[in-house]
This record gives sequence, structure tokens and C-alpha cells, in this order.
Amino acid sequence: MNEATKTTKDITKKVKVESYDISRSDETLDLAKDLAKFIKDNKLTTNVQGKEFVNVEGWQYAGSRLGIVPIVEHVINVSSPEEMKYQAKVTLFDLRHGTTVGAGFAVCSNKESGKKFYQEFAIMSMAQTRAIGKAYRNCLAWIIRAAGYEPTPAEEMDYNTNTVAAAAPAPAVAVAQAVPAMQVVPAEAPAPVAEQAAVAPVQYATAAQKEEIIRLLNHPVITRPEKTKMLLNINRLDEERAVQAIAKLRKAIDDRENGEKAAA
Repeated sequence: MNEATKTTKDITKKVKVESYDISRSDETLDLAKDLAKFIKDNKLTTNVQGKEFVNVEGWQYAGSRLGIVPIVEHVINVSSPEEMKYQAKVTLFDLRHGTTVGAGFAVCSNKESGKKFYQEFAIMSMAQTRAIGKAYRNCLAWIIRAAGYEPTPAEEMDYNTNTVAAAAPAPAVAVAQAVPAMQVVPAEAPAPVAEQAAVAPVQYATAAQKEEIIRLLNHPVITRPEKTKMLLNINRLDEERAVQAIAKLRKAIDDRENGEKAAA
């Protein structure tokens, strides 16, 4: 029987054989090992202060191996004249047993750090992505922990980090500990000019550079995983890396458009 003549029943049987059962500890531990390899091989993590947080694609993979899929219940516009903001709710559906096994809520706002220039659909999409990660986290956090990663979705950490930063600036000592290369110099003993230059703060990507990156990411030939990865790291880019990212995106778009034209 070739692939074209397989029935829905045949395909369903194969999925059931390959799926793990969340109620069996031996199977879920095997899943944790498989998950750890998949996440590492596909680089589906974001490093935050030395800890690895799994991106939503990794959580979705874990869910799919258990036959648990996300369903977007709603995405609501809760914006105000001063703020663009969306709230999303996602439920998890167990295909094996035909039941709902979890849910998650999340929001995204253009008031968050690095999202000032996001278009409306991008804010709405990120709220949905965070809700998917949150729903899986409520149900499968222990499996992600067993795989050796932090039990919080990377997208949720991005939101928490932005919220905390806006609420209360970190003390100078905490900043120095988080970024060892920076030095806290007492006011009564200023560092020499040459030494100050050596520890000058990083020149992060400008607002114009970020806006251009986001514009390029919205091109139809850029895949969702590529877009998600870049958006998660856009606030870490310095000016030089931003220039490189823009150049690579433009080249990728040109190459893919030319490839499609050639194929046509």
C-alpha cells in the first residue's frame, strides 16, 4: 500500500501506535528523553540569565506526541486609546480520549519592551502564541522539567521579564551581577577615560532597525518559526548584528522569491 492509497483509518492507527500515554510514567519518561533530543537538535530554547526556556514549538511537539492539540477559544481586543492589547484563551484537547485536558490565558501589548512598532496582527499573534505555551505549561510542565529544561515557556518568560523591568528598575549591584562585564565604580573614584571607554554600554539596535526587521519578517516567504525566533531575540541585537540580520532577511526574501519564479 503506497502513501497515496492509505485510508484515514490506517493513518489513525499509526498515530495511536506512536503516541505516548500521559498516564504511564514509563512512556512519559521515554518521551522526556525524546523531547530533550528534539529540542536540542532544533535549537528550540531561549537562554534567560543562564537558564534554558523552551520555545512554544517545543511544547507543541511534546503535546503532539501525547495526542494533545491546542484549540484557540478566542482572541479578544482589549485595547485602549493609549495601548494596543490582545487577550487570548487556548484549550488543550486530548484526541485519544476526546476530552479537554487544560487551558491557558495570555495577553500581549505594544507597551511591552521592544513591541512599540509591532503591527496589530503581530500583537494578536503573540497573545495567541503565549496562550498556547501557557496551556501546555499547565498540563505538561513536569515533562519539560524531566527533559532537563525550565518548566516555563520562553514566550511567557519574555512577558514576565518585561513586566518586572517596567515595574522596578534593577539595583546597580544586581545589574553588575547579571552582566559581569560591567563594573560599578564608586562616585568618589571615577574610572579613567580609557577604562570608561572599555566598559561602554552596548549600542543596541535602533528603533528604525527593529521596525525594518519586523517589516521584513512579515514577508510571506519568511516562515513562522523563523519569525518567532527573530522576534524573541530582537531586543538582544546590537546595531551591528541588526544590520547583519536585515541583510540576511533581504537576501533570504530575494532568494526565495527568485526560486518561486524559477519553479513557476
